[in-house]
Amino acid sequence: MDASMKGYEVLEIAEKIERNGARFYRRAAAMVQDASVSAFLVQLAQWESQHVKVFRAMKQRSVEQKWEIGDVAPKRDGGSDAHSLAGLAVFGLQPNPADELTGETTRADVLRIAIEKEKDSIVYYTGLKDLIPSEKDRKLIEDIIQEEMKHVRILAQSLEQLE
Repeated sequence: MDASMKGYEVLEIAEKIERNGARFYRRAAAMVQDASVSAFLVQLAQWESQHVKVFRAMKQRSVEQKWEIGDVAPKRDGGSDAHSLAGLAVFGLQPNPADELTGETTRADVLRIAIEKEKDSIVYYTGLKDLIPSEKDRKLIEDIIQEEMKHVRILAQSLEQLE
């Protein structure tokens, strides 16, 4: 594994993913006609914005503790570095993932896209958790994974109701 990244760099990637997720949900909320779906998407955007704050606080702690992933985290054979893992998180790949939404995008399309993006974020955070040396911060990542899983369930239920 290429473990040369500093902790704050990994967390900057996570912040970007969450900012992009919030942007996606805000744009999706503006596009749908159904007020309840729009309100739900706004709530998801707010949750993603809260994750940004969590990662920002973790990043500040990492700077204060002066930890570096290369110095602390165990190396794993066949693993990927944080940039490669970020490539798996669709919210992290594009400057603005909401650009893929068009006037032709249906509510069901928005929900399907959101489900895939949330699943990809779970993959990223699962890999990220193994790179974080602080037990407290790993627990925060696990909490975010659980919340992202909750997002998937809620999105899937919303999709089922549409179909």
